[in-house]
Amino acid sequence: MRTLPQTMIRVLDPFAPLFSERVWGHVQVLVAGAILAPGKRTVSSALRAMGLDQQKNFHRYHRVLSRAKCSSMEASRVLFGLLVEAFAPEGPLVVGIDETLERRKGPKISAKGIYRDPVRSSHSHFVKTSGLRWICVTLLAEVPWAGRVWALPFLCALAHSERYAREQGKRHKSLTEWAGQLLLLVRRWCPGREIVAVADSSYAALKLLDRCRNLSEPITFISRLRLDAALYEHAPPRRPGQIGRPRIKGERLASLSREASDPDGGWEPITIRGWYGAQQRTVEVLSGTALWYNSGSPAVPLRWVLIRDPQETFETQALLCTDLDADPERIISWFVRRWQMEATFQEVRQRLGFETQRHWSDKAIERTAPAMLALFSLLTLLADQYMAGSADIARRTAWYGKRAPTFSDALALVRKKLWAQEATFCGSLAETDTVKVPRAFVQRLTDAVCYAA
Repeated sequence: MRTLPQTMIRVLDPFAPLFSERVWGHVQVLVAGAILAPGKRTVSSALRAMGLDQQKNFHRYHRVLSRAKCSSMEASRVLFGLLVEAFAPEGPLVVGIDETLERRKGPKISAKGIYRDPVRSSHSHFVKTSGLRWICVTLLAEVPWAGRVWALPFLCALAHSERYAREQGKRHKSLTEWAGQLLLLVRRWCPGREIVAVADSSYAALKLLDRCRNLSEPITFISRLRLDAALYEHAPPRRPGQIGRPRIKGERLASLSREASDPDGGWEPITIRGWYGAQQRTVEVLSGTALWYNSGSPAVPLRWVLIRDPQETFETQALLCTDLDADPERIISWFVRRWQMEATFQEVRQRLGFETQRHWSDKAIERTAPAMLALFSLLTLLADQYMAGSADIARRTAWYGKRAPTFSDALALVRKKLWAQEATFCGSLAETDTVKVPRAFVQRLTDAVCYAA
């Protein structure tokens, strides 16, 4: 029987009630195997990494994903609670929402669609690919030992293609509808805490903003705003005795593009920390409140923020925030955290073998990709536990003076702890002859294995 380090068992223990006793043992093996296996993250590669390649009952591990009874939503709730306790015990909870594409082909992948590939496309080059589109919610919190904000995934949903919804007789949901449902779950899981949701311009929809704003405990939503958005003054108060329907909006305001072109519009310089990977950046801002309204959609009051670069390295852009009293500097500092989601998606592909799983059944597909994304957060929690008693683990070289540990260092640390657990991989040897090996060679071999993707 393979055993795991006590620290890893303590981190995984809150998930145990979600599975039966027999299945829980298989789940622990698969989690440890997915951490240790380089290359493709399949069930077979996980079993090989755990030394179970001769296991006769290997099919039981495959059934964990395709048949076992468990709730992915409950697992997401438990993971979210662990992340909040570890990295955001107080203050506003900043969550990011974005979609990522899992490239999958074949007739047995029924829910796939044809989408724009964000990794291979650019502003001038459009690339389409076949795959599954996942909407992911991450906790954007600062990891103390990393010295910066990480995007920690904890909740995912498969946004089916229109073709699949039509064939299954289901109503097709847009990205904003999925986002509204996921954010409602987050609000339900964490009552009493201030929640700030940040997203790109794809989610700047009036219905979604209105839904977040009108909850019993509102969610502050921050996103990009078009410079030509139709902004109005708030509706004037009704006069005594006035009849007819109340007005929805007031007079039309000048467009943000006109405000941005005014050099003497009252721009104020502010310094933002953590600006897209840099330590800090000085920008000029202009802010105000307005009512955003389009015919057929609800009117949403918001605070708009224009951002201009004094060095003219990027074009003037606009942000929106549903909290009218929010400070512009705080709005920008929250929004720039969103970029960490792209870094997380890249790390999951490079380090954890995302898109290399080869399941065909619908249930296994719906479980495996969210599990691989959640593994990023789980590894961060494990590294946080090990970091308390460890020295600086950042892998430095003469040509790369790394200031703080990255995810590759966290993955290597967890792997080393697993390899050091003698009972996990070593049994009684038939031959007890001792072979002397230079310590430097063993350290180089261990380093190469633990940093393998």
